[in-house]
Amino acid sequence: MAGEAASALGLSMVVLAEHPDDAACAVASEVVIGTPRKLDDLRALAERCQVITFDHEQVNLDYVAQLSREGAIVRPGADALHMAVDKGHMRSVLVEAGLPVPAHVVIENGPASFDALRAFGAEHGWPMVVKTTQGGYDGKGVWQLGEASEAADLLEALAQAGPLLLEELVPLDAELAVMVARRPNGERVTWPAVETAQVGGVCREVLVPGRLDPSVTEAATALGGQVADLAGAVGVMAVELFWSKGQLLVNEVATRPHNSGHWTIEGAVTSQFENHLRAVLDLPLGLTVPQYPHVASVNVFGGPAGHPLESLLPRALAFDGAHVHLYGKETRPGRKLGHVTVCGAEAETVRARAWGAALALGSPHPPGLDLPDGVTT
Repeated sequence: MAGEAASALGLSMVVLAEHPDDAACAVASEVVIGTPRKLDDLRALAERCQVITFDHEQVNLDYVAQLSREGAIVRPGADALHMAVDKGHMRSVLVEAGLPVPAHVVIENGPASFDALRAFGAEHGWPMVVKTTQGGYDGKGVWQLGEASEAADLLEALAQAGPLLLEELVPLDAELAVMVARRPNGERVTWPAVETAQVGGVCREVLVPGRLDPSVTEAATALGGQVADLAGAVGVMAVELFWSKGQLLVNEVATRPHNSGHWTIEGAVTSQFENHLRAVLDLPLGLTVPQYPHVASVNVFGGPAGHPLESLLPRALAFDGAHVHLYGKETRPGRKLGHVTVCGAEAETVRARAWGAALALGSPHPPGLDLPDGVTT
């Protein structure tokens, strides 16, 4: 999707990919086969690029800093990426700045870890959430512990995982996300906060503007901008928030275009992908105003039947207003394969059509998430 935005601006995109059939290779001007876990592969990319940017946070911060020392322009830089790579660091930066986060503590997984976990549970209650500070995404690296007796096996399994983040289990009234685009000089634009639905730690739908009171979404939008400024982000940054008992809490950040911003491709004046490119190239940023009263975006996952998406595409496109984005990935159960966005005047209509198209593509209905009226599996 970044490649499609680059093409519209007359830009060439070079992709560092581990395999020549990775999805982004299909729209790249040039492909460098390699991995961001090897410094020489990153150097090979840097030789071909004016600016290096990222589509995920699983990068070696020391390598990013080294590239910068060698003269490569890397945006976001290592300091901003550190916020997304290390959840413990992110929490400490936010707390020091006085921004709201769930109650938490970072522990070293060693002989004293069980006592530390039990003490945290005694203070903040059970169940609790345990996260690896690095390496987790889309629900991976996150566990819920119901009681202390469950902890020993988990701690043993995570013996090599490094520091762990213990968090209170926040009672959720809603989840939100804010997308911010920021230039190197600190100039930024912010899309309005959106309501998201997460199942198993994975985003299933995004609703714009969502069903929360406008005062909540306005406060969330402002908080997202504060976090991006604090991180020194360059490019697009996503800030995921909890709405709990009348309070907004910062949950996660991502220093890149993000699933919760895919709605902007059709739904906003400027998409997150175009503004990400504008920001990292230090070009004027585009307007982030929604173009429609309501937008719904639903993710498409592989179902158990494993039907080729090409054969199901006509059924999905039959839903009025359905913008289908398929990522060119091999279909397998549970894998995120694409998304569908519908824009329009009525909230329930766009949501129903987006879900109808996603289900038509074989995406399973996630348990615990209510479908719109009139939509059946």
